[in-house]
Amino acid sequence: MAEASPAARRVVVAGASGLIGRALVASLHADGIAVTRLVRRPPRTPDEVEWLTAAEPLDPDALAGADAVVALNGASIGHLPWTARYRSTLLWSRLTPTRTLAAAVQALGSDAPALLSASAVGYYGSAPGALLREDAAPGDTFLARLCVEWEDAALRAGTQTRVALLRTAPVIHREGVLKPLLMLTRLGLGGPLARGTQVWPWITLDDEVRAIRHVIDAEIDGPVNLTAPTRATANDIGFALAVRMNRPYVVRTPVWALRTALSRAAADGLLLADAHVVPGVLDATGFTFAHADLEEAIAQALSSQALSADSSLSD
Repeated sequence: MAEASPAARRVVVAGASGLIGRALVASLHADGIAVTRLVRRPPRTPDEVEWLTAAEPLDPDALAGADAVVALNGASIGHLPWTARYRSTLLWSRLTPTRTLAAAVQALGSDAPALLSASAVGYYGSAPGALLREDAAPGDTFLARLCVEWEDAALRAGTQTRVALLRTAPVIHREGVLKPLLMLTRLGLGGPLARGTQVWPWITLDDEVRAIRHVIDAEIDGPVNLTAPTRATANDIGFALAVRMNRPYVVRTPVWALRTALSRAAADGLLLADAHVVPGVLDATGFTFAHADLEEAIAQALSSQALSADSSLSD
Protein backbone atom coordinates (compact mmCIF):
# COMPACT_ATOMS: atom_id res chain seq x y z
CA MET A 1 0.00 0.00 0.00
CA ALA A 2 1.36 3.43 -0.91
CA GLU A 3 2.22 5.72 1.97
CA ALA A 4 -0.28 8.53 2.56
CA SER A 5 0.80 11.92 1.36
CA PRO A 6 1.51 14.53 4.07
CA ALA A 7 -1.58 16.48 3.02
CA ALA A 8 -3.75 13.45 3.85
CA ARG A 9 -2.36 13.14 7.36
CA ARG A 10 -3.98 14.59 10.47
CA VAL A 11 -2.95 14.92 14.12
CA VAL A 12 -5.24 15.87 16.99
CA VAL A 13 -3.62 18.11 19.61
CA ALA A 14 -5.02 18.77 23.08
CA GLY A 15 -3.22 21.58 24.88
CA ALA A 16 -2.36 23.35 21.62
CA SER A 17 -2.24 26.78 23.27
CA GLY A 18 0.72 25.94 25.51
CA LEU A 19 4.41 26.43 24.75
CA ILE A 20 4.97 22.94 23.35
CA GLY A 21 1.52 22.73 21.75
CA ARG A 22 1.96 25.95 19.76
CA ALA A 23 5.34 24.85 18.46
CA LEU A 24 4.09 21.37 17.58
CA VAL A 25 1.10 22.71 15.65
CA ALA A 26 3.34 25.12 13.74
CA SER A 27 5.75 22.31 12.85
CA LEU A 28 2.96 20.03 11.63
CA HIS A 29 1.37 22.80 9.57
CA ALA A 30 4.74 23.64 8.02
CA ASP A 31 4.86 20.10 6.62
CA GLY A 32 1.31 20.18 5.32
CA ILE A 33 -0.13 17.97 8.06
CA ALA A 34 -3.65 18.88 9.15
CA VAL A 35 -4.23 19.55 12.84
CA THR A 36 -7.43 19.32 14.86
CA ARG A 37 -7.15 21.35 18.07
CA LEU A 38 -9.25 20.48 21.10
CA VAL A 39 -10.20 23.74 22.85
CA ARG A 40 -12.05 24.63 26.05
CA ARG A 41 -14.22 27.35 24.47
CA PRO A 42 -16.56 27.68 21.50
CA PRO A 43 -14.68 26.85 18.25
CA ARG A 44 -13.49 29.81 16.19
CA THR A 45 -12.19 27.92 13.18
CA PRO A 46 -13.14 24.66 11.41
CA ASP A 47 -10.06 22.89 12.81
CA GLU A 48 -11.17 23.37 16.44
CA VAL A 49 -13.37 21.06 18.54
CA GLU A 50 -14.77 22.13 21.89
CA TRP A 51 -14.33 19.76 24.83
CA LEU A 52 -14.28 19.61 28.65
CA THR A 53 -16.82 22.45 28.92
CA ALA A 54 -19.87 20.25 29.56
CA ALA A 55 -20.74 16.97 31.22
CA GLU A 56 -20.88 15.07 27.91
CA PRO A 57 -17.85 12.93 27.00
CA LEU A 58 -15.70 13.78 24.01
CA ASP A 59 -17.25 12.45 20.79
CA PRO A 60 -14.83 9.78 19.49
CA ASP A 61 -15.60 10.95 15.95
CA ALA A 62 -13.42 14.00 16.63
CA LEU A 63 -10.43 11.66 16.76
CA ALA A 64 -11.45 9.20 14.06
CA GLY A 65 -9.11 8.98 11.08
CA ALA A 66 -6.22 10.81 12.75
CA ASP A 67 -2.68 9.44 12.72
CA ALA A 68 -2.21 10.35 16.37
CA VAL A 69 -3.68 12.21 19.32
CA VAL A 70 -1.16 14.24 21.29
CA ALA A 71 -2.27 15.14 24.82
CA LEU A 72 -0.33 18.08 26.28
CA ASN A 73 -2.80 19.34 28.88
CA GLY A 74 -1.77 20.44 32.35
CA ALA A 75 -1.59 23.51 34.55
CA SER A 76 1.90 25.00 34.70
CA ILE A 77 4.29 23.41 37.19
CA GLY A 78 6.08 26.77 37.15
CA HIS A 79 3.20 28.41 39.05
CA LEU A 80 4.58 28.65 42.57
CA PRO A 81 4.12 27.91 45.41
CA TRP A 82 2.35 24.60 45.19
CA THR A 83 -0.33 25.13 47.78
CA ALA A 84 -2.71 22.27 48.62
CA ARG A 85 -5.26 23.88 46.33
CA TYR A 86 -2.81 24.24 43.45
CA ARG A 87 -1.63 20.65 43.84
CA SER A 88 -5.25 19.65 43.27
CA THR A 89 -5.27 21.83 40.15
CA LEU A 90 -2.10 20.15 38.89
CA LEU A 91 -3.76 16.76 39.29
CA TRP A 92 -7.17 17.66 37.84
CA SER A 93 -5.75 19.48 34.83
CA ARG A 94 -3.80 16.37 33.83
CA LEU A 95 -5.95 13.44 34.89
CA THR A 96 -9.35 14.67 33.68
CA PRO A 97 -8.32 15.51 30.08
CA THR A 98 -6.18 12.37 29.79
CA ARG A 99 -8.95 10.09 31.03
CA THR A 100 -11.38 11.79 28.64
CA LEU A 101 -9.09 11.26 25.66
CA ALA A 102 -8.29 7.68 26.66
CA ALA A 103 -12.01 6.87 26.80
CA ALA A 104 -12.62 8.37 23.36
CA VAL A 105 -9.63 6.52 21.88
CA GLN A 106 -10.74 3.25 23.44
CA ALA A 107 -14.25 3.69 22.01
CA LEU A 108 -12.78 3.65 18.48
CA GLY A 109 -11.41 0.16 19.01
CA SER A 110 -8.95 -1.18 16.46
CA ASP A 111 -9.39 1.92 14.28
CA ALA A 112 -8.16 4.24 17.04
CA PRO A 113 -5.22 6.58 16.42
CA ALA A 114 -2.11 6.36 18.54
CA LEU A 115 -2.25 8.27 21.84
CA LEU A 116 0.83 10.26 22.84
CA SER A 117 0.31 11.47 26.39
CA ALA A 118 2.48 14.03 28.12
CA SER A 119 4.29 13.06 31.28
CA ALA A 120 7.51 14.40 32.83
CA VAL A 121 10.98 13.33 33.93
CA GLY A 122 9.66 14.16 37.39
CA TYR A 123 8.37 10.57 37.20
CA TYR A 124 11.76 9.44 38.51
CA GLY A 125 11.84 11.73 41.53
CA SER A 126 15.34 12.19 42.94
CA ALA A 127 17.86 9.39 42.40
CA PRO A 128 21.42 10.70 42.91
CA GLY A 129 24.05 8.70 41.08
CA ALA A 130 21.60 6.59 39.07
CA LEU A 131 21.33 6.49 35.29
CA LEU A 132 17.61 6.73 34.62
CA ARG A 133 16.39 5.01 31.47
CA GLU A 134 12.75 4.36 30.68
CA ASP A 135 12.66 1.14 32.73
CA ALA A 136 13.72 2.87 35.97
CA ALA A 137 11.29 2.84 38.89
CA PRO A 138 9.21 5.92 39.78
CA GLY A 139 10.26 8.19 42.62
CA ASP A 140 8.37 9.14 45.77
CA THR A 141 7.94 12.91 45.40
CA PHE A 142 4.55 14.53 44.82
CA LEU A 143 5.49 15.14 41.18
CA ALA A 144 6.56 11.51 40.72
CA ARG A 145 3.27 10.24 42.12
CA LEU A 146 1.39 12.68 39.89
CA CYS A 147 3.22 11.34 36.83
CA VAL A 148 2.38 7.75 37.76
CA GLU A 149 -1.34 8.60 37.95
CA TRP A 150 -1.09 10.65 34.76
CA GLU A 151 0.46 7.77 32.83
CA ASP A 152 -2.03 5.28 34.27
CA ALA A 153 -4.84 7.51 32.98
CA ALA A 154 -3.37 7.39 29.45
CA LEU A 155 -2.99 3.63 29.56
CA ARG A 156 -6.77 3.35 29.98
CA ALA A 157 -6.90 3.78 26.19
CA GLY A 158 -6.61 0.01 26.09
CA THR A 159 -4.55 -2.54 24.25
CA GLN A 160 -5.87 -2.03 20.71
CA THR A 161 -3.88 1.12 20.02
CA ARG A 162 -0.41 2.46 20.61
CA VAL A 163 0.12 4.56 23.75
CA ALA A 164 3.35 6.54 24.17
CA LEU A 165 4.19 8.30 27.43
CA LEU A 166 6.22 11.47 26.80
CA ARG A 167 8.42 11.99 29.85
CA THR A 168 9.53 15.51 29.03
CA ALA A 169 12.44 17.33 30.64
CA PRO A 170 12.26 21.04 31.55
CA VAL A 171 12.41 23.02 28.32
CA ILE A 172 15.28 25.48 27.82
CA HIS A 173 13.14 28.42 26.76
CA ARG A 174 12.13 31.87 28.02
CA GLU A 175 8.70 30.46 28.87
CA GLY A 176 10.12 27.22 30.24
CA VAL A 177 12.69 26.46 32.93
CA LEU A 178 14.56 29.70 32.15
CA LYS A 179 11.63 31.95 33.11
CA PRO A 180 12.21 32.16 36.90
CA LEU A 181 15.99 31.95 36.48
CA LEU A 182 15.98 34.89 34.07
CA MET A 183 14.33 37.15 36.62
CA LEU A 184 16.73 36.23 39.42
CA THR A 185 19.77 36.49 37.17
CA ARG A 186 18.69 39.85 35.76
CA LEU A 187 18.44 41.17 39.35
CA GLY A 188 21.93 39.88 40.15
CA LEU A 189 20.52 37.18 42.44
CA GLY A 190 21.61 34.17 40.42
CA GLY A 191 23.51 31.48 42.24
CA PRO A 192 23.48 27.86 43.39
CA LEU A 193 20.15 26.43 44.46
CA ALA A 194 21.13 24.44 47.56
CA ARG A 195 24.26 22.50 46.53
CA GLY A 196 23.65 23.26 42.88
CA THR A 197 25.25 19.95 41.93
CA GLN A 198 21.92 18.16 41.42
CA VAL A 199 21.54 16.88 37.84
CA TRP A 200 18.78 18.62 35.90
CA PRO A 201 17.48 17.00 32.70
CA TRP A 202 16.77 19.50 29.92
CA ILE A 203 15.70 19.75 26.29
CA THR A 204 15.22 22.55 23.77
CA LEU A 205 11.78 23.36 22.38
CA ASP A 206 12.96 22.47 18.88
CA ASP A 207 14.13 19.00 19.95
CA GLU A 208 11.00 18.48 22.04
CA VAL A 209 8.81 18.99 18.97
CA ARG A 210 11.09 16.93 16.75
CA ALA A 211 11.07 14.12 19.32
CA ILE A 212 7.26 14.10 19.53
CA ARG A 213 7.06 13.85 15.76
CA HIS A 214 9.67 11.07 15.83
CA VAL A 215 7.51 9.12 18.30
CA ILE A 216 4.56 9.49 15.92
CA ASP A 217 6.43 8.55 12.75
CA ALA A 218 8.55 5.74 14.23
CA GLU A 219 5.43 4.22 15.84
CA ILE A 220 6.99 4.10 19.30
CA ASP A 221 4.96 3.06 22.31
CA GLY A 222 5.53 2.96 26.05
CA PRO A 223 7.55 5.50 28.05
CA VAL A 224 9.96 7.76 26.16
CA ASN A 225 12.41 10.12 27.88
CA LEU A 226 12.37 13.42 26.02
CA THR A 227 15.62 14.84 27.33
CA ALA A 228 18.90 15.97 25.83
CA PRO A 229 21.77 13.45 25.90
CA THR A 230 24.12 15.86 27.65
CA ARG A 231 24.35 15.73 31.45
CA ALA A 232 23.97 19.10 33.19
CA THR A 233 23.68 20.23 36.80
CA ALA A 234 21.64 23.10 38.18
CA ASN A 235 24.90 25.04 38.46
CA ASP A 236 25.74 24.35 34.81
CA ILE A 237 22.42 25.81 33.69
CA GLY A 238 22.43 28.76 36.10
CA PHE A 239 26.06 29.68 35.41
CA ALA A 240 25.66 29.43 31.62
CA LEU A 241 22.67 31.76 31.86
CA ALA A 242 24.58 34.24 34.05
CA VAL A 243 27.52 34.28 31.67
CA ARG A 244 25.23 34.87 28.71
CA MET A 245 23.54 37.77 30.54
CA ASN A 246 26.84 39.11 31.93
CA ARG A 247 25.56 38.87 35.50
CA PRO A 248 27.07 37.34 38.67
CA TYR A 249 26.38 33.82 39.89
CA VAL A 250 27.18 33.95 43.60
CA VAL A 251 24.01 34.10 45.73
CA ARG A 252 23.37 30.64 47.17
CA THR A 253 19.80 29.80 48.18
CA PRO A 254 19.63 27.25 51.03
CA VAL A 255 17.27 24.28 51.05
CA TRP A 256 15.11 25.69 53.84
CA ALA A 257 14.53 28.92 51.91
CA LEU A 258 13.48 27.07 48.76
CA ARG A 259 11.06 24.87 50.68
CA THR A 260 9.63 27.83 52.58
CA ALA A 261 9.14 30.02 49.51
CA LEU A 262 8.00 27.41 47.00
CA SER A 263 6.51 24.66 49.24
CA ARG A 264 8.33 21.42 50.02
CA ALA A 265 6.49 19.56 47.22
CA ALA A 266 7.66 22.01 44.54
CA ALA A 267 11.19 22.48 45.87
CA ASP A 268 11.84 18.76 46.27
CA GLY A 269 10.12 17.78 43.02
CA LEU A 270 11.61 20.48 40.80
CA LEU A 271 14.69 22.32 42.02
CA LEU A 272 16.26 19.88 44.47
CA ALA A 273 15.62 16.66 42.55
CA ASP A 274 18.80 14.98 41.31
CA ALA A 275 17.91 12.87 38.29
CA HIS A 276 20.29 11.89 35.48
CA VAL A 277 17.65 10.96 32.91
CA VAL A 278 18.89 9.67 29.56
CA PRO A 279 17.01 9.36 26.24
CA GLY A 280 17.33 5.59 25.92
CA VAL A 281 14.40 4.99 23.55
CA LEU A 282 15.19 7.99 21.35
CA ASP A 283 18.80 6.85 21.01
CA ALA A 284 17.76 3.28 20.24
CA THR A 285 15.33 4.38 17.52
CA GLY A 286 17.74 6.63 15.64
CA PHE A 287 16.69 10.09 16.83
CA THR A 288 19.34 12.78 16.32
CA PHE A 289 19.32 15.84 18.59
CA ALA A 290 19.71 19.24 16.97
CA HIS A 291 20.78 20.81 20.28
CA ALA A 292 22.97 18.68 22.52
CA ASP A 293 25.23 21.48 23.81
CA LEU A 294 23.74 23.30 26.83
CA GLU A 295 25.49 26.64 26.32
CA GLU A 296 24.43 26.75 22.68
CA ALA A 297 20.88 25.85 23.69
CA ILE A 298 20.73 28.73 26.17
CA ALA A 299 22.25 31.14 23.68
CA GLN A 300 19.68 30.11 21.08
CA ALA A 301 16.79 30.46 23.56
CA LEU A 302 17.85 34.02 24.40
CA SER A 303 18.54 35.11 20.83
CA SER A 304 16.50 37.73 18.99
CA GLN A 305 15.68 35.09 16.37
CA ALA A 306 14.05 32.95 19.07
CA LEU A 307 11.98 35.91 20.22
CA SER A 308 10.83 36.55 16.65
CA ALA A 309 9.88 32.88 16.20
CA ASP A 310 7.91 32.90 19.45
CA SER A 311 5.99 35.97 18.30
CA SER A 312 5.02 34.27 15.04
CA LEU A 313 3.79 31.18 16.93
CA SER A 314 1.47 33.26 19.10
CA ASP A 315 -0.11 35.16 16.22
